[in-house]
Amino acid sequence: MSAVRSILLAVTAGAVAFPSTQAFAEETAPTAPPATTVTTQQVAADDTNDPFEGSNRFFFDVNQVLDDVLLRPVSVAYRAVMPDFARDGVRNFMNNLNSPVIFANDLLQGEGDRAGDTLVRFGINSTIGLGGLIDVAKEVGYGYHDEDFGQTLAVWGVDEGPYLYLLLMGPSSARDFTGFVVDRGFDPLTYVNWGDDDLEYVPVARTVLNVIDLRSRNIETLDDIERSSVDYYASIRSLYRQSRADAIRNGAPSEDLPDFDSGGGVTSPSTISPDSSAQ
Repeated sequence: MSAVRSILLAVTAGAVAFPSTQAFAEETAPTAPPATTVTTQQVAADDTNDPFEGSNRFFFDVNQVLDDVLLRPVSVAYRAVMPDFARDGVRNFMNNLNSPVIFANDLLQGEGDRAGDTLVRFGINSTIGLGGLIDVAKEVGYGYHDEDFGQTLAVWGVDEGPYLYLLLMGPSSARDFTGFVVDRGFDPLTYVNWGDDDLEYVPVARTVLNVIDLRSRNIETLDDIERSSVDYYASIRSLYRQSRADAIRNGAPSEDLPDFDSGGGVTSPSTISPDSSAQ
């Protein structure tokens, strides 16, 4: 699994898993709107939309090798040497840097209240929170949520297009890859080294640290999925689609989604995790 795929598999935007046992589903079934639940089986039924499966599986295998020999060992070491409070500070800082992208997509989706929350969070955490290292805003009632332009396109009614599994980037779709490109334009760090080559390391360092932190948070979860999957590629494909359906609905819970931890959420081409702000 690649670096960026670890982000995709971990979760953007405020992502901790929702209670999703069968018992919970049965208890809430009488009152929950039928359209707000997407099961793994329903998503799997749509997995025929994979016209590039041959090349997708090839890139999947390449990414798996890269993960086995590089990313997973580095992530294990990172978790071993970094205390929890330090890793949480890193994650809070990364989430705060993502605020401009989230704010732009909140506005484009017509979510004025959520845009306001994002703006307030950024202001509080950038100042009182020491540049975002401490999530003070969460403690005063402004929880983290994530948005990306792939979700915005879905809200606008754009179909996802064919499933894609990209070298280094991992699972995506035509719609979500387009969203990823647009989000880079929304991100101020994209332009930080313009006119100053001394800062060209900043976007790279951010990406590397992001990837390692997120991979370290999901070592056991991804190991369990791989161990229990008859077809690991197909499992990731189904989980990806289910998680994107969750994200587009701003986190309305689906059944059987594994306990991915994004540490709060990160915008990327795609995510495999629900939005914890909707719990």
